[in-house]
Amino acid sequence: MTTTSAQPGTDTDAGPRGELSRILAERWTCRQFRPDPVPRPVVEQLLRLAQRTPSWCNAQPWHVHLTEGAATDHLRTRLVEHVQSHPAAPDFPFPVQYTGVHRERRRECGYQLYDSLGIAKEDQEGRLRQLLRNFELFDAPHAAIITTEADLGVYGAVDCGAYVNTFLLAAHSLGLAAAPQAALASYPDFLRGHLGIPGHRRVVAGISFGYADPDHPVNAFRTRRAALEEAVTWHTGSVSAEEAGG
Repeated sequence: MTTTSAQPGTDTDAGPRGELSRILAERWTCRQFRPDPVPRPVVEQLLRLAQRTPSWCNAQPWHVHLTEGAATDHLRTRLVEHVQSHPAAPDFPFPVQYTGVHRERRRECGYQLYDSLGIAKEDQEGRLRQLLRNFELFDAPHAAIITTEADLGVYGAVDCGAYVNTFLLAAHSLGLAAAPQAALASYPDFLRGHLGIPGHRRVVAGISFGYADPDHPVNAFRTRRAALEEAVTWHTGSVSAEEAGG
């Protein structure tokens, strides 16, 4: 299986800093899990680590609905049934469109996914089947549904995004694999009814997690990250952009 080496400029041999660099470089999105459940003490350790996520005014707006055992199987079965007969209606609007470099990155990721599975561009049935795999939780033994308080608006959602990132890194540090899924937030009304989520909570995202199936081809590809010059604009002088242009 393909692995990801550390990026240039990372410090991989300097104690805790090196460990963080390794986790950041190695973490990936798993799209096929083994059925083995994660022991409850390991899940609790994962959740304790994720709970260290910083948040606006320390509000800690996240609340997690987590499934295991028969509850996970029941969720995936009912969810697949639901999505095939109901339109998506997320609590937080999905992107209006992807343009420019964002479209290119999205397409590259999609091509890698479908190529790993041998799904041709014109195979619409195969693409739909793979889309439904999201709602089957990629056969993961556990799902975590991340919610925020409605009154906290976008800042609560941003804090939950940070929580998702910490959760993913913590999972990798514990030898677990995970898949962050906006798809699971497409049907919040179903999740509120199925999991008993209060009406004042908004669904931000879901995470399927467990142990990766290392032999499945869908787990072999890795996405790339943009170079710093694509993602960062440095400001080093005392003249503002407005002044420089005027």
